[in-house]
Amino acid sequence: MEIRNRSPRWAGGAQPSSSAPNTSASVSLQFVLKHAAFAHLREVGPLPCTLNPHEAESLALVGAMIDQVLELHPGAQRLHVGCDEVYYLGEGEASRRWLQQEQNSTGKLCLSHMRAVASHVRARRPGVTPLVWDDMLRELPEDQLAASGVPQLVEPVLWDYTADLDVHGKVLLMQKYQRCGFLRLWAASAFKGATGPSQALPPVEHHLRNHAQWLQVAGSGPTDALQGIILTGWQRYDHFSVLCELLPAGVPSLAACLQLLLRGGFDEDVKAKMENLLGISSLEITDPVREGAGSFPGRSILALVTQVSLHLRSSVDMLLEGNRYVTGWFSPYHRQRKLIHPVMVQHIQPAALSLLAQWSTLVQELEAALQLAFYPDAVEEWLQENVHPSLQRLQALLQDLSEAAAPQPPPTGPAGGAAQDPRGELVPALGGSAANCRPGQKGPM
Repeated sequence: MEIRNRSPRWAGGAQPSSSAPNTSASVSLQFVLKHAAFAHLREVGPLPCTLNPHEAESLALVGAMIDQVLELHPGAQRLHVGCDEVYYLGEGEASRRWLQQEQNSTGKLCLSHMRAVASHVRARRPGVTPLVWDDMLRELPEDQLAASGVPQLVEPVLWDYTADLDVHGKVLLMQKYQRCGFLRLWAASAFKGATGPSQALPPVEHHLRNHAQWLQVAGSGPTDALQGIILTGWQRYDHFSVLCELLPAGVPSLAACLQLLLRGGFDEDVKAKMENLLGISSLEITDPVREGAGSFPGRSILALVTQVSLHLRSSVDMLLEGNRYVTGWFSPYHRQRKLIHPVMVQHIQPAALSLLAQWSTLVQELEAALQLAFYPDAVEEWLQENVHPSLQRLQALLQDLSEAAAPQPPPTGPAGGAAQDPRGELVPALGGSAANCRPGQKGPM
């Protein structure tokens, strides 16, 4: 894949990179609002999604969080205060009453809270500029935005993580923000996350295209409007979702996206430079990152995660659903009744034991590597979500196989060889040529 851009305003590394601490004044407060001690500050009682902006204690809570973050970052020039995806705003009882008043709207309510949070930042640290996600601003009328006072307090971050973002639409949005008084704007892309809540390996081509599109926006928008781009790397879609791509799995994607931004495109020369930096032999842009050693921190986690993600489930599926001996002689029907021809044990058990041993060894290695980089609860969660279900299917097969192969007491019944199964139905005695043929062969018709 080759991506070129003729006017990459960010290319060449003219501006040094910098970091901005991040907190949230809205949706990401799920990690706070989920606790009973703060449940009374929810906009909608049962939903720990959004802060009630009418409670004085709400702003005090956000202010305390901001003060703590600023204390830990004395040299910060910017602070990202979030304010994105404020679901259910205006649906609380206090908000409903407020919205009944003339001239009040959900947009006005959002802008009021945003202004209060930004004012707190400015008061505590006049030299720090608050950044906000722009999605709650996009649809607001220009006159409302301009009159709110927010453009003088914050700098919006336009985010879009898709591979086919609307370049022209983004340029029009930038022009709108400038007309409203937002003179400095930022973009936000993604090098991992944003392509599936349970994704384990980043689709590198998707993220490269996302960054290439942002370069087009930078080259087509108002002169000097965009100050830079924030490369986001998600770890969860929200506080209640599962883990998506781990950081070590996203390093090759991050390197590729940075090279694209620095060079203004991603051709074979840029690809080779990135591979050399990472110490990997090849990066397949159209597929998940191939297995390989590499020379960057976290490389062993990437290699092992790639093995698990690409092969664990499929190998277990192949045994349980594609092996003729399992599907033909130890189906769910047989497993439930603990029935198996003794010869079939020899066809199934060695393959299942070998597969389980192979994956158990690899998973032990992966767990040890993860423990060096992540807290125990994160390691436990990732393994439980991505590894344990497949291993448990293998273990359950072997357990059922062991029980079915165990000596069973001979059936007893009336003379003539018929016995009754647990449901009270007659089970004819085995006899005749079909019953005596070898497993896998047919008897005479």
